[in-house]
Formats: sequence, C-alpha cells, structure tokens
Amino acid sequence: MATIRATDVSKLLGETMLLTPVDLEARPGECLVLRGPNGSGKTTLLRILAGTLPATTGEAQLDGHALDERTPHTRSQVAALLGPSTTYRDLTLGDHLVLIDSTWGGEPGDAWARAEAMLELLEIGHLAKRFPHELSSGQQQLFQLALVLFRPATVLLLDEPEQRLDTHKRDLLTRVLAARKDAGDTLVIACHDPVMTDVLADAVLDLGEE
Repeated sequence: MATIRATDVSKLLGETMLLTPVDLEARPGECLVLRGPNGSGKTTLLRILAGTLPATTGEAQLDGHALDERTPHTRSQVAALLGPSTTYRDLTLGDHLVLIDSTWGGEPGDAWARAEAMLELLEIGHLAKRFPHELSSGQQQLFQLALVLFRPATVLLLDEPEQRLDTHKRDLLTRVLAARKDAGDTLVIACHDPVMTDVLADAVLDLGEE
C-alpha cells in the first residue's frame, strides 16, 4: 500500500502556466478527487503524479520516492488512465489482458480466466473475443479501464473515468473503485460526476480557484 504526495508542484510551459502550485496527499484506502474547469490543470497534475511529466517546481513522491515512470518502484505501484492506451488491432480484448498478465508475472495457465474475470467485472465479458476497433465508445472506455485496473498496482490515477459511460455503467464503475479503495488502494481521480464524487471522495481538491 502506498501514500502519494505532492508539495508545491506546478507546471510552466513556456510562458503558459498549466498548473499553479499545489499540495496534496492521498493515503492507502483513500480517494482524492480533483475538480476544476477545463484548463485548470487536472490532467497535468495526474501526469506529474504518474511520473510521466516533470514538475517545474516542487516534487511528487510515492512513499518518499520521486515519481518517475522509468523507475521500477513507480511502474510497479502506479496504474494510470491518462487518455487512450495503445492497443493492437489484431489482438482481442482478452488477448490484451493476457499480455498484461504475462508482463507482470501471471501464471500462463490461468491468464485467460483472469482476463475474463476482469472483463466480466466491468460487464464486457461477452466482448472478450472482439477487437478494440469493434467497440462502441462506451465499451471502449470500459476496455481502457480494464487495461488499467488489471495491473497489479496499489495506486490508481484516473482522468475522468466516467466519461462516455451511461448511468448504469457509472454506478458499476463507482462500486468497482469503492472496492479497490476498501482493499487499501490509493486513488486520485479527476471527476466531474457529483454522485461518483460523493461516494468515493475522502477529500476534494478544487483546481483553478483563487
């Protein structure tokens, strides 16, 4: 289980301030929800926390270690949904999850069963043998979530995971994320859905406010 912190973290690109200085902390079993209008820096902050974007000032840490996607510590602990993940046209949904499973040391004999279980959890098990390009936009979002949730991570960073999902699927996702939180995972989520926020958030950080 992991604690993620940011201290005086900001991002400046040229003369454009993408993220004004911010402090945050999320501990195991907690969910921090990021809110704010478009352009307030939610995605930028999540990228810094994922270790994919260096901060201009301050530092983001995971259990005292600097967050950097190149380090084994960050890669083994953090799973992030920051826009669409790369997929392969000639691999089915199930194949993609089996590939992830093998990458992270899963037993080959049980890989397909684990992949199916994850897809069933998100109610897309019947699509296991479909290709990604055959999915609707809502199914695509659930598949992207499956790719992230399938990782053996203890920190989940999710950028608007509710987008393109209908009310039922948003409720399903909320229950899945609540279960991960109850299991001790650390969640930082940019979210515009007030119902999801009310259920999941232990704290809310409003960006873009004076």
